[in-house]
Amino acid sequence: MSIVLAAFLFLLALIVVLALVVVGIYNRLVALRNRFKNAFAQIDVQLKRRYDLIPNLVETAKGYLKHEHSTLEDVIKARNIAYAASQTAAANPADAGAVKNLLGAESGLAGALSRLMAVSEAYPDLKANQNMMQLTEELTSTENKISFARQAFNDAVMIYNTTRETFPNVIFAGMFGFVAAQLFQIEDQAQREAPKVSFA
Repeated sequence: MSIVLAAFLFLLALIVVLALVVVGIYNRLVALRNRFKNAFAQIDVQLKRRYDLIPNLVETAKGYLKHEHSTLEDVIKARNIAYAASQTAAANPADAGAVKNLLGAESGLAGALSRLMAVSEAYPDLKANQNMMQLTEELTSTENKISFARQAFNDAVMIYNTTRETFPNVIFAGMFGFVAAQLFQIEDQAQREAPKVSFA
């Protein structure tokens, strides 16, 4: 075997190994991106459930809160804004801007729901209404599910971002269009708490 042939075989083997490494990196990044997109889909399911509960909650409260129309309208408006933002984010959970807009809309909805719950505390008949108690219980359960789904999403995003940013993946991630994903977290400390929905 000549030196030229040996060098050619070595170079060929090196190219094959490099190609396999690049394919492996690409496939791993695709799998991790799909994992965090799936995790976002779980958040989306729970958000839709919450968005479906809110009009029922407002409708039930409407009969009792006759002098609180602006509060009820604020809740519905915030719900509609959050719903639209969730549709945009669900279409592409890898779009950090869409996720950030959703976080802002969710913060606005949480604030509006908190105001509704605070106002409704002054109405004992509303607190005792069976339908209202059931809706608030479902809303509380949904908020817990959203928290768990958000945690799973953030874990998947962290693994994806870490893998994307480590060497040698970072070399190829940009070339293949793998951008950083946005965590689903609330930045304003006052909004970190779930709306109080207890009518005990």
